[in-house]
Amino acid sequence: MQKITPFLWFNDQAEEAVNFYTSIFKNSKTGKVSRYGDAGPGSKGSVMVAPFSIDGQEFLALNGGPVFTFTPAISFVVNCETQEEVDEYWDKLSEGGEKSQCGWLKDKYGVSWQITPTIMGQLMSGSDPAKSKRAMEAMMKMTKLDINALKQAYDGQ
Repeated sequence: MQKITPFLWFNDQAEEAVNFYTSIFKNSKTGKVSRYGDAGPGSKGSVMVAPFSIDGQEFLALNGGPVFTFTPAISFVVNCETQEEVDEYWDKLSEGGEKSQCGWLKDKYGVSWQITPTIMGQLMSGSDPAKSKRAMEAMMKMTKLDINALKQAYDGQ
């Protein structure tokens, strides 16, 4: 078991969200679901806690009722090696949600994600500040990040 596990509080969509996330990411699995009993507070038989993992990262999902909602102040970064990966995760996670600036999106459950090419670190911290500035300016104009356009901006093309 990992030392720190993200715990996601849903109103009543935990099981649906877990199935959604594990269908999108490779090397994902669901764990043994705990259900509410007679003592509640959820209705008997409904999901209380659903453990799952995405590519080795463990999560817990809770049906806790409408007490809390998600905020973009917490997001999950998906590191993508290729544009195909960026496109796939962007399209699947944003379906039914909201697309935002700079590779950020909210999925249909309100969870925030950053779909980020792994080359971003190199482009943002290169030895030439002018190149990095051009890449940053290009990124700020994008919703879904475009690796080739970011590289071209970096190179001054």
